[in-house]
Amino acid sequence: MKISFAPQRPAGAYALAIPVWADDMLNDRLQSIAEPARSLVARAAEAQRFEREAGAVAETFIEDGDQVRRLLLVGLGSNRDEQAVFERAGGALTARLLTSGETRLVVDLTGLGLGDDAAARLAFGAAARAWRYDPYRTKLAKKQKPTLESVTLVGGGDGSEDSWGRRSALVDGLSFTRELVTEPANIIYPESFVERARARLEPLGCQIEVLDENQMAELKMGALIGVGQGSVRPPRLLAIRWNGGLAGAKPIVFVGKGITFDTGGISIKPAAGMESMKWDMGGAGAVAGTMVALASRKAKANVVGICVLAENMPDGNAQRPGDVVTSMSGQTIEVINTDAEGRLVLSDAMTWAQRQYRPDVLVDLATLTGAMIISLGHEYGGMFSNDDGLAGQLDSAGRATGDKLWRMPLGEPYDKLIESPIADMKNVGPREGGSITAAVFLQRFVEAGVKWAHLDIAGMVWSDKAAHLYDKGATGFGVALLDRFVADNFEH
Repeated sequence: MKISFAPQRPAGAYALAIPVWADDMLNDRLQSIAEPARSLVARAAEAQRFEREAGAVAETFIEDGDQVRRLLLVGLGSNRDEQAVFERAGGALTARLLTSGETRLVVDLTGLGLGDDAAARLAFGAAARAWRYDPYRTKLAKKQKPTLESVTLVGGGDGSEDSWGRRSALVDGLSFTRELVTEPANIIYPESFVERARARLEPLGCQIEVLDENQMAELKMGALIGVGQGSVRPPRLLAIRWNGGLAGAKPIVFVGKGITFDTGGISIKPAAGMESMKWDMGGAGAVAGTMVALASRKAKANVVGICVLAENMPDGNAQRPGDVVTSMSGQTIEVINTDAEGRLVLSDAMTWAQRQYRPDVLVDLATLTGAMIISLGHEYGGMFSNDDGLAGQLDSAGRATGDKLWRMPLGEPYDKLIESPIADMKNVGPREGGSITAAVFLQRFVEAGVKWAHLDIAGMVWSDKAAHLYDKGATGFGVALLDRFVADNFEH
């Protein structure tokens, strides 16, 4: 979608949107519309029970000169301090018009007294909500095809273009993540994920390093290799490096779980709904999209994104319940349940990342446990951390972007639940506290002095209902969160 900014409304055919705060006088906001069209708009809004809540839309058609124009009022709500209200309004407008037959939308912010950032936020909401992925839909009806091509923001301030630059990069990152998560597992598997990421990120200036199964064996990554050994698709570890900060400064490291399809292995999942396990690589997808966003806006920070990629399948060579594997760290793991594979691949990836880059800060993202969905539903990602300061920074970034996190506990009583009678640990604990025992498992692989956070985003990477920034399907959760986390805490 093309986004542009202008000082005044253009001529020609387009749909016109006027944002309205809850306490605005409607006549004041409609001053630019002549009677009797102004009264028609007010009556139409009342008939549609338009109460100006954030993201609500009232629509009518008016005579404007020699043409009929679609006019939309979009609510901004009553809380002028809410950071995400403009994204919500922009997304609501796109959702209403995307397949409406309109090709052009003009949003008139004149008279609201908003700064440059508000216009850019609204544009971001509009652009993010426009994302669709239709390459496999060969028989779309005409009314199902997107028509909206451009959005012009009027009266947003002279600096709107500059403010939009960063958010445009974020849209690129979100789009890449959603693409990866949406693709079926016969298209995106470890090797093809690597190649798609390479094609997208190397032109942006990122350095790419890839470990194959032979290199993993040399590094004694027994936990990662064990997960992938049941598939004809060999595992890969992809490291994406962006050097935008001070030369020689330690990078921030993000590690994403990338199980490109998860049958559960020998501990096989039920058939119903298994097709959704193509998005079990949502953590790796978010890391790859974050790197696109950071590199696209030339972030002034050193960041490494690691995507640990494998397919969990149940063939004759697959890992069995009861097997013991030795991780790269040297710690041994009794595999009680082969469907608890994410923590296994992450353990080796985290060890490699810490030894390779010596980071002070390590954040992992993973669609790790169904137990997290039971705990938090689809409203928050779970956050576990060994450092209060890091947890606070991530929480703040989540609240600012709408990628909300809720901190969960860690501690020795939970750690004891994964003790094994024959190995250093087992890969699952009891039914209760399942997300927490997964987190304390990962904590055993965090080296001394490293500030670490684990984000369990199992309930957040895919949605069965539309929201203001996405339609049903891949959400892109985590990209805006990590981009803001880097911007607020590591760029100067």
